[in-house]
Amino acid sequence: MNLGLHHALTSAVAATALATAVTAPASAVTTEPLDYVALGDSFAAAPLVLPADPSNPLCLRSLADYPHMAAEAMGARLTDVSCSAATVDHLSTSQHPGTKPQFDAVTGDTDVVSITIGGNDTGLVAAALGCVNLLPKPVGISCAARNTKGGVDVVKAGIDAWVPEFAVVLNRIRQRAPYAEVFVVGYGNYIRPGGCFPAQPIWDVDADYVQGAVDHLSAALRTTARQHDATFVDTYSLGVGHDSCAAPADRHTEGLVPTHVATPLHPNAGGSKAIGHALADAVHTRTIAG
Repeated sequence: MNLGLHHALTSAVAATALATAVTAPASAVTTEPLDYVALGDSFAAAPLVLPADPSNPLCLRSLADYPHMAAEAMGARLTDVSCSAATVDHLSTSQHPGTKPQFDAVTGDTDVVSITIGGNDTGLVAAALGCVNLLPKPVGISCAARNTKGGVDVVKAGIDAWVPEFAVVLNRIRQRAPYAEVFVVGYGNYIRPGGCFPAQPIWDVDADYVQGAVDHLSAALRTTARQHDATFVDTYSLGVGHDSCAAPADRHTEGLVPTHVATPLHPNAGGSKAIGHALADAVHTRTIAG
């Protein structure tokens, strides 16, 4: 449909009101579902979370990832092209043989676009993995000290240098889907202040460093989204009490030592569900506000 999100939902509400006024049967009112396209990396794809999406095994995409949870909550027609290990290059080029560029899914008929990207482009994932210390201080090396040696935080500097690429991404989405509402989903709350060594094998100072880097990327995504008329969906608060240090039953994000069938440092099924519902709420709020 070539309607903007607000127009589409407003039309649906108006149609329902008219049907009620003329006492038409409920079955006489049909509303076309929203066309929703999900872009992004493994934070969106939720690798290893069951059930797996058989349509593209190389992307390690789950049928219970946050795009699927959001689409179910919205009653939307979903095209999920998120793919594990994706970078912004894979939005416009093929990531795997037989895998189309993610941007190909975004068209003039698209009503809603969500995207989570940047963790791989900025080296944030690799930096987090480099913070593992199996033994307590002082045996080992602090990743915080290593990455800030010389007074320059190389991880945060890499994020800042990448931000203009993300701005181009949002412009490309707008060009391909001028009537769509765009939602940028931030990276979440991975580990609480001070961490929980040795349950998660990362020192307290490094736990704070890693989460600070994640927060820096999310803040950059938020600012860029605002500058390009996109809505930022903050997932940090969803992780309070549900981070990788939480009890297994309460955990939404897996740590370096996972307790659910999910990839380390990624949302599990519970986390994907919470994020999906937050995204669906953001779509509804944006529609009402618009």
